[in-house]
Amino acid sequence: MSMRIEMVASPGDEERSAIVKPLRAHNRAKAGDPKIETIALLVRDEHTQEVLGGLWAEVFYRWLYIELLAIPEQSRGQGIGTRLIGMAEEVAREKGCIGIWLDTFDFQAPAFYERNGFSRFANLEDFPPGHTRFYYQKRLV
Repeated sequence: MSMRIEMVASPGDEERSAIVKPLRAHNRAKAGDPKIETIALLVRDEHTQEVLGGLWAEVFYRWLYIELLAIPEQSRGQGIGTRLIGMAEEVAREKGCIGIWLDTFDFQAPAFYERNGFSRFANLEDFPPGHTRFYYQKRLV
């Protein structure tokens, strides 16, 4: 088989899928079915029903990964973030997860995650330049 490498500046879903397909097949062969499931906990305006923030996560390989957590600026400090984390933890426990993991920047909310029982397991310095990206986990088992 003859191959070449090509750079694509703005790849689309088709290119991503072509790369993901053999990777997922390899991962399944080595680690089994990840049983991927996406969850969203939405923070809505009670009057307009507009989504103002929330939590977006995926469960796979028995870990819940919190990809996004956003609290409306005017609602911060009112316990909404803690409620969302608690609800996500409840979902993770119901699904038999080993733990929860996430990443955040130094200018976001590392102290919030620590107050909610998460421990830092890695740092990535200068991402973005002059800042640090932190990786946290909370084991449930």
